[in-house]
Amino acid sequence: MRAAFTIAFRIVGHREDAEDVVQEAFLAALANIRTFDTSRRFGPWLYRIVVTRGLNFRKSRSRRRTESLEIAPPASDAPGPALQAERSDLRGEVAAALARLPERQRMVVQFFELDGFSGAEIAEMLGISPGTVRWYLHQARQTLRGMLAHLEESAG
Repeated sequence: MRAAFTIAFRIVGHREDAEDVVQEAFLAALANIRTFDTSRRFGPWLYRIVVTRGLNFRKSRSRRRTESLEIAPPASDAPGPALQAERSDLRGEVAAALARLPERQRMVVQFFELDGFSGAEIAEMLGISPGTVRWYLHQARQTLRGMLAHLEESAG
């Protein structure tokens, strides 16, 4: 359930929307359980449904654009404001660079680097070959290095 939510969240970007996508995916999986090949693992089959539902949701949402409200977490024993601002800026730059990647490359990077899925799992989720996953990951990393090179130079 957690992995399905993470996948949906990576695709749609909002908690409530991701919950809806996961719920729809589970209902779709239940409705189509007879098509599941029991010689294969269930997780990748379900994740593929989540990916498809998430992409479809995002397409339909792009037709009716809305702004979400970001709710700040309560204050805690976090690092000082200067360090928080620096980290926030860095996260923003990385997020912006990821957003500029082609969709498939972005999904592969997020699933592999952030969510810890293997290349084979990603291949099955996205319906592509493991070699294509490796290629997308390689291309995305090269592109990200180029886009974020100024960060390394300013840190040095």
